[in-house]
Amino acid sequence: MPASLKNFADLKNLGQQLKQQEEFRQKEDAERTKREHQAKLEANIFRNSVGEVAPLKTAAKHTAPVVRPQPIPFQHIADERAALQESLSDEFDASSLLDTDDGLSYTRAGVGIDVAKKLRTGHWTIQAQLDLHGMRRDQARDSLGEFLRRCLRNEHRCVRIIHGKGLGSVNKEPVLKNKVKNWLIQKDEVLAFSQATAPDGGSGALIVLLKSS
Repeated sequence: MPASLKNFADLKNLGQQLKQQEEFRQKEDAERTKREHQAKLEANIFRNSVGEVAPLKTAAKHTAPVVRPQPIPFQHIADERAALQESLSDEFDASSLLDTDDGLSYTRAGVGIDVAKKLRTGHWTIQAQLDLHGMRRDQARDSLGEFLRRCLRNEHRCVRIIHGKGLGSVNKEPVLKNKVKNWLIQKDEVLAFSQATAPDGGSGALIVLLKSS
């Protein structure tokens, strides 16, 4: 075959190869474009189905408050107890202030003389009472002070203090009975007291009249 014809055949084959390559490239581009278009359609379908998307609102975290126990005023209690012990002296002698009657009654200065008589005869209704039986001296003194403060808060005017007759004490002496009288005279809120009537305890108790709060 002449050289010119051979070159023409090679050129024709090259042209066909280039044409095939171009067709293949166009086919790939068309497939890629089709896939991208399909992907966009699917994305739009999902987006249209779901609608507008907003982040979920998260409620603020609730923290339960810590319940703390109420503080106990130990120092205040100790101070009150110390003040009470200082204000009620065991060395105080009330014998000179007691009326020399069977009830050994007492009325504070300025209180009518008929008050002691009314106490002895049970004129007023007893509104509260404190039983000091079996207590040691310090315990009885503290209990008496606390009882009187409570009576004032509750507006109790006529109360009974049971101190016992001293039958269970050493030598059968009414030690606590005498201490209670001494303590009561030292308290400003006590206006008067007298030995209780027999039905209210007799010589083992005192009827006490307190001032108004």
